[in-house]
Amino acid sequence: MVVPNISSMLLFLICVVSIAAVDGGSVGVNYGRVANNLPSATKVVDLLKSQGVDRVKVYDSDPAVLKALSGSGIKVTVNLPNELLSSTARRPSFAYTWVMKNVAAYHPSTVVEAIAVGNEVFVDTHNTTRYLIPAMYNVQKALVKYNLEKVIKVSSPIALSALQNSYPSSAGSFRPDLVEPVFKPMLEFLRQTGSSLMINVYPFFAYESNADVISLDYALFRENPGVVDAGNGLRYFSLFDAQIDAVFAAMSALKYDDVPIIVSETGWPSKGDSNEVGASVENAAAYNGNLVRRVLAGGGTPLRPHANLTVYLFALFNENKKPGPTSERNFGLFYPNQKKVYDIPLTAEGLKSYRDIQSPVTGGEQRVSTANGQTWCVAKEEAGKEKQSSGLDYACGEGGADCHPIQPGSTCFDPNTLEAHASFAFNSYYQKKGRAIGTCYFGGAAYIVTQQPKYGKCDFPFGN
Repeated sequence: MVVPNISSMLLFLICVVSIAAVDGGSVGVNYGRVANNLPSATKVVDLLKSQGVDRVKVYDSDPAVLKALSGSGIKVTVNLPNELLSSTARRPSFAYTWVMKNVAAYHPSTVVEAIAVGNEVFVDTHNTTRYLIPAMYNVQKALVKYNLEKVIKVSSPIALSALQNSYPSSAGSFRPDLVEPVFKPMLEFLRQTGSSLMINVYPFFAYESNADVISLDYALFRENPGVVDAGNGLRYFSLFDAQIDAVFAAMSALKYDDVPIIVSETGWPSKGDSNEVGASVENAAAYNGNLVRRVLAGGGTPLRPHANLTVYLFALFNENKKPGPTSERNFGLFYPNQKKVYDIPLTAEGLKSYRDIQSPVTGGEQRVSTANGQTWCVAKEEAGKEKQSSGLDYACGEGGADCHPIQPGSTCFDPNTLEAHASFAFNSYYQKKGRAIGTCYFGGAAYIVTQQPKYGKCDFPFGN
């Protein structure tokens, strides 16, 4: 892809508006269970079905989960954990037994479509890297033994840290110590078996570490001028695409251009510690919502424009037992009580019902509009004072809203109520962000209206 001209921009808009007719990519979710308060597997499957999710990836092969998925039609990727890599690599009989008990025993009633052998093995502190390739081959042989090799693929999710270089994308390369012992044989295996390389991609971590140089709009798929890769001349409008193309470039350097990619994990946290820049409900809704639309609209990356992507969002639930910073426990789309952390569509059908969503020509974040294109964001009375106050603090602080008009003595200070002041601040932030989906939420304290609000003598502005 080259720098977009007017024709290509219009074509993109047509594709997005006609999204239901496009043979686009696919969106699944990661069902992690590092928590002690999650609903039963049966309830989880009902939740997935209610959201129209038809792909799920798990981090083990728990019988309760696989049984609950039986007859649902939901495709599942199961995981052979890192701690079993040594046994799987050393003993083909172990691989045969594992595949029989954890895959063949459930398939096809439970539609197993892939086996993830290990997870981010290269960063595993138990030094399991040397077992990865023989383990993958033994699992593949087990699938052949049970006549499942044509319907179930084998791969292994890798972290982006497996790259020696990731910027600019054109300079993407794998770590030299992994090329000969791991990546060349792995990519050859994937080519021979018709499988995809699984990669875990998190623009959040790159943004968090480099917020002074990486634009938040660029990280969240919002409208932005783009970044030109000096190495290949391509213009990137999202950090997500740039990171994926760095992997494609690394694969191309090893002459494996024909191996596709699956994004096995990606997401954005709705909450973080004070030093975790960018972790918020609004940003999480923006990232995941825009990613879903971008994937389902079809098309690949600037380097691989025709390669539709399969992407697994991380994660289904907030997981309260995950170690590490606060963000690690707040990547979920849902709370453990099955209520949404924020509301985004996960399917093409869901996007159709959001008929008021449009997309800027750069492929940035979609906007909410009405017949005349005017909407405002105001405080929700029933949300309560605590949420309103918290949202007001965020909007006027980190959010960068223009709150000067609601200061004492200013034009919009009266009426001097929390709801009025919060509404003004929420709307200022909403308009500043281009009325982007996910920017009128504030922890559930705000909602969108189509009539211009008025508090006292203060008319709320409409942002262009």
